[in-house]
Amino acid sequence: MAFTIEKRDDIIIFEINRPAIHNAINGEVVEGFKQLVQKVKTDNSIKLAVITGAGEKTFCSGGDLSVFHMLKTEKEAYAMLSETAQVLYEVATLDIPTIALLNGTAVGGGCEIATLCDFRLVKKESKCGFIQGKLGITSGWGGGSYLFERGMRHDHALQMLTEAVPYTSDYLLSIGWATEVYEGDKYSALHKFTEKMIVPHASVLKAYKRQAIQKWENTQLYERIMEEVSTCSILWEQDEHHKAVDAFLKR
Repeated sequence: MAFTIEKRDDIIIFEINRPAIHNAINGEVVEGFKQLVQKVKTDNSIKLAVITGAGEKTFCSGGDLSVFHMLKTEKEAYAMLSETAQVLYEVATLDIPTIALLNGTAVGGGCEIATLCDFRLVKKESKCGFIQGKLGITSGWGGGSYLFERGMRHDHALQMLTEAVPYTSDYLLSIGWATEVYEGDKYSALHKFTEKMIVPHASVLKAYKRQAIQKWENTQLYERIMEEVSTCSILWEQDEHHKAVDAFLKR
């Protein structure tokens, strides 16, 4: 399986399980996110949702280029990007808090997935960044739109997108992208973080999450995400993107 979904007490944990290829996203993982959404919607006992990656090195490296590089045209790219963005928007707008438990590096689409979560717990050794610009495209799953919603200084958010490089965990903490930096076992760090929250009071957690969702709806976050998808799709078709990916795959 390319993913696992496990319920631990009142927390559901979604783990991307493709460590041999840096937990890259393919269609099966996207289907897994759909299952995650469905499970949360049908089980009122779940109070927190966690996304993590298998192994010790990588949270998620973004889209699986061996699959997605076969997409050449704007239309082909839009079909993939829009479907994934819609599923991830459902994850972002779950009625419970979401936590990205970063066990390792998160780049490209992996950084987008971490950004859409309400909290980001980042392993000390991890590096994270929006590297899409180095491949001649923008973020395409809504990551840029989510980033500007995170309460960071505008220039720090824009810097992350335009420099297109991974940053250290300490730097990400200093600019407000990382919620906490941890060392050691990821589940120990998760427990330490969640025990400080009022987890027994699910109605309180859901009420505050609803306030955030209402703000996103009022500011048309979904529509902005789909504009982001359209922009990425246009750039995807350009020769600059395909040449950059070819060079990356040949490294």
